[in-house]
Amino acid sequence: MEVKTSLLDNMIGVGDMVLLEPLSEESFIENLNKRFDHNEIYTYIGSVVISMNPYKSLPIYTAEKVEEYRNRNFYELSPHIFALADEAYRSLRDQDKDQCILITGESGAGKTEASKFVMSYVAAVCGKGQEVNKVKEQLLQSNPVLEAFGNAKTMRNDNSSRFGKYMDIEFDFKGDPLGGVISNYLLEKSRVVKQPRGERNFHVFYQLLSGASDDMLKKLKLDRDFSKYNYLSLDSATVNGLDDAASFRTVRNAMQIVGFMEDEVQSVLELVAAVLKLGNIEFKPESRVNGFDESRVKDKNDLKEMCELLGIEQSVLERAFSFRTVEAKMEKVSTTLNVAQAYYARDALAKNLYSRLFSWLVNRINESIKAQTKKRKKVMGVLDIYGFEIFEDNSFEQFIINYCNEKLQQIFIELTLREEQEEYIREGIEWTNIEYFNNAIICDLIENNKNGILAMLDEECLRPGTVTDETFLDKLNTVCAEHQHFESRLSKNSKFLTDHSLPHNCFRIQHYAGKVLYRVEGFVDKNNDLLYRDLSQAMYKANHSLIKLLFPEGNPAKVNLKRPPTAGFQFRASVGTLMKNLLTKNPNYIRCIKPNDKKAAHIFTDSLVCHQVRYLGLMENVRVRRAGYAFRQVYESCLERYKMLCKQTWPHWRGPAREGVEVLLTDLQVPAEEFAYGRSKIFIRNPRTLFFLEEKRRQCLEDLAALIQKIYRGWKCRTHFLLLKKSQVVVSAWYRRFAQQKKYQKIRCSALVVQSFIRGWKARKLLRELKHKKRCEEAVTTISAYWHGTQARWELRRLKEEARNKHAVSVIWAAWLGTKARRELRHLKHEALSKQAVSVIWAFWQGTKARRELKRLKEEARRKHAIAVIWAYWLGLKVRREYRKFFRANAGKKIYDFTIQRIMQKYFLGLKKTMPSMSPVDKSWPARPYGFLDGTHQELRRVFHLWRCKKYRSQFTEEKKATYEEKLAASELFKDKKALYPSSVGQPFKGDYVEITKNPKYQKLNSLVEDKVLLADVVSKINRANGKGAPRIFLLTKKSLVLADQKTGQVKASVPLLDLSSVSVSTQSDGFFALKLKEGAMSAAKGDFLLSSDRLIEIITKLHCTGAASADRNHINIDISDEFLVQFKQDKVCVKFIQGTPKNGNGVACKRKNNRLLEVSVPSP
Repeated sequence: MEVKTSLLDNMIGVGDMVLLEPLSEESFIENLNKRFDHNEIYTYIGSVVISMNPYKSLPIYTAEKVEEYRNRNFYELSPHIFALADEAYRSLRDQDKDQCILITGESGAGKTEASKFVMSYVAAVCGKGQEVNKVKEQLLQSNPVLEAFGNAKTMRNDNSSRFGKYMDIEFDFKGDPLGGVISNYLLEKSRVVKQPRGERNFHVFYQLLSGASDDMLKKLKLDRDFSKYNYLSLDSATVNGLDDAASFRTVRNAMQIVGFMEDEVQSVLELVAAVLKLGNIEFKPESRVNGFDESRVKDKNDLKEMCELLGIEQSVLERAFSFRTVEAKMEKVSTTLNVAQAYYARDALAKNLYSRLFSWLVNRINESIKAQTKKRKKVMGVLDIYGFEIFEDNSFEQFIINYCNEKLQQIFIELTLREEQEEYIREGIEWTNIEYFNNAIICDLIENNKNGILAMLDEECLRPGTVTDETFLDKLNTVCAEHQHFESRLSKNSKFLTDHSLPHNCFRIQHYAGKVLYRVEGFVDKNNDLLYRDLSQAMYKANHSLIKLLFPEGNPAKVNLKRPPTAGFQFRASVGTLMKNLLTKNPNYIRCIKPNDKKAAHIFTDSLVCHQVRYLGLMENVRVRRAGYAFRQVYESCLERYKMLCKQTWPHWRGPAREGVEVLLTDLQVPAEEFAYGRSKIFIRNPRTLFFLEEKRRQCLEDLAALIQKIYRGWKCRTHFLLLKKSQVVVSAWYRRFAQQKKYQKIRCSALVVQSFIRGWKARKLLRELKHKKRCEEAVTTISAYWHGTQARWELRRLKEEARNKHAVSVIWAAWLGTKARRELRHLKHEALSKQAVSVIWAFWQGTKARRELKRLKEEARRKHAIAVIWAYWLGLKVRREYRKFFRANAGKKIYDFTIQRIMQKYFLGLKKTMPSMSPVDKSWPARPYGFLDGTHQELRRVFHLWRCKKYRSQFTEEKKATYEEKLAASELFKDKKALYPSSVGQPFKGDYVEITKNPKYQKLNSLVEDKVLLADVVSKINRANGKGAPRIFLLTKKSLVLADQKTGQVKASVPLLDLSSVSVSTQSDGFFALKLKEGAMSAAKGDFLLSSDRLIEIITKLHCTGAASADRNHINIDISDEFLVQFKQDKVCVKFIQGTPKNGNGVACKRKNNRLLEVSVPSP
């Protein structure tokens, strides 16, 4: 079961100020201080959330906290901003009620952070999905952009919002965000030209100089040194804890996510740089003949760089700083400006330029984040606006800010009372009127159309004659002197005319938050907010695309002599619109309080908090909530919380919850006047009754806790005893088992010893018997062996004797035979020696004769060979002597030439046999046989290739030659640039794919075309609204191109080629191409054409070749890029190509992302 906590559980101080007892300003602040010391920064006043700025990070905004407060009742958990955000979101989603969250408080109280927490919580709890996540990311990323351009470091806050912001977040019926709309109020543009000491200009100036790359700064003509710019204060240029470089990268990334194009970002940065350059322009006086001083620019370098950034002629802007033209009834009067007026004009231009740039940024963000659907939407508004301001020196800005807070306080009281009254009526409780201070009289003092301060200020600004702040104050003293909330030195409400706290040039208004003293100096000028018409016209002449949009009144064709509305009138109108918008929604309030002026944690300044509590009207809010019943709760929750106080309802009540509450309160004897029964809630009048119930509950919980502890301890002791008993039984069993095992082991060991001794004795006995038997057997064997040996020796001696006698006879006979043989041998040897001597002598004689003959023959042959050799040498000598004079000088060269000639002959004959084919695409060539022929080999290869190409070309017809020239042009245009090109190489260029001359369906279309049709094909014309294509007949002639309907053949568009400026295609394998027309051309009325074709390469090539063949026009530029702009009527749309997997399979898909982006998904290669 899920355990739920309550607002009243473990409460530090009082979580809801309505329950504070006793109620006083001191107890109120003491309660806030107590909760602040324990890091409890949120406190309720009914459904209003008070938020204290802790000036440190707290771990209370994690994803776990989001899930903890998700779909929980408002009072179910401790006070938190997530509880209010969840209550508002669930009311919008489930009850179909539009919501608004009003965040107020002075600078540094944490309003901006509170709005971020609300938006991040809503983003976390709403639906998921690719489109939903994209919308949420764009809504969240709009904050960094607006903070960079609209926030600044002040004495009270390092990230102070210097403008009011109201954002309407739009949801569908499921509660998923669809988009949003942002409204801005009263940007403090005077900060652009002047900042109080210790404060900075807007963040974007410092972020640009710190975070931009060197190349970007060079393009913007800027330097990183802050000291070089007059509009940037130097004493607070760097702020601890703020990384301007990292913030610049964050802003660039956020602008990309929101949907800004690169050229738009560059234009915005150029305007920011121009404002910095504008502040460096200084003037010097120059006397004229008529005696008047005229202002001149001192150093024209900054003026020149600014004009280059904005595309303005330097002389035009320089004249606008020196002269002013006044028009009245068709007359123009030009007057010179002195130095003071020139500086005023410069600062007015800087303020207007930055203010209008900020308004353009808001409108541009609205274009990107607005909902694309026109269906009915649910809306949640978040208002982050200035709190009530009371400074030592209060001027026009503080006056209109406090006027806005008066209106918000008025609507706050009205809506709070209305909500209370509606709940009482809904629950059937009698409603009693509540006395409260109605500040409508103060609002009427300021905004009354006849006698209101703003109306009189406008009247004073518009009347002829000399108008000053003093005349405005005199008029106030005349008209408002009787008003009880207006005071001045001359009014009747001032008690003492000599009161030095009320100077002559000031007036005082008694606001709901206290008295505020306003200094009238500057009221008239700030309300007029004039920008000289010469400067507006100079800005309109700029070539910069964004400047023309910011200064439409500078258009000479639309000169309006009517005076523009004043700043006060515009602000009063915007506040009125805001109030009407808020009245249509269910309000939710967050009151932000700053605990100290040091921007430090753990410091609580009672006087500062008391001041904020007063002007926020928090005590008034508590009194309104407590005027009827201080506390109310649904019956189920009340019974669940207090059911243990009555025996009849504890532990379970079976009947309806209301009856259970009635039984409970009757049993507790609570007086009947202290509560009332509504239809679904119990209403408690006095907080003391609630605290009485809480005290009784606390005591009962203590008794229940003691009972639970007693039962638990008894259970724990019984469980421990049973565990000990069980353990003892187990230990005893194991011990008995162990003892029996030991006894058994001992008996077994003894038996084994006895068995081993018996086996040993029996073995030894058997061994003795075996040994005796073996000895007996060995003795018989030994005696028998000795006897046999003796017998054998006797027989051996007998045999030896017999053998010895036989051997003697043999020896004697052998000796005799030997002697006889030796004698015969000697006789035979003698005879043989005699015969051999004769043979040897004869052989020696024959050898001598042969050697003598051989010697003679050799001598004769040697003489003949010598003669032949001598003759040959002689002949050679004669030949050499004869030819020496011809042969000796160039024999080496002739031999070399002969050798080279033979080698070349062999090389050419071999080359003839291995010659490649006549095809120009055949890249084969015989191998080189000799290294020194490398150059010749390559040159022959080149010459042969040129020759066979010439032979191949000679076979071409004129038509085929033109086709190949187009193929060559296509290669030069698209090779290695367009992924679709390789697949088109093998496809011939036919030109006419629809047979326009033969097809009877297109006979009428063919007759309308005057020139010869070079190309006819079916293409798809892309619709910018949904990215879908419509089939069209595309015809190309020498002078024009025609788009016609495929079904009817009706001509939809005819564009002369002279009006065609360029063609844009992507690098991907898609068939999309954009035909861009020249600005101002008659055919460019509906904008450029975005088409798609499978034969893109042929179409673009023929367009290019046709344009190049015309003598009266230049080449058509072919732009190959994955992102290009297409002009559709008055809007420029970016076409962006990405690689991905389209939903329709392997094809190319075009989808509209927003009003300025078409995204084409191309399959990955």
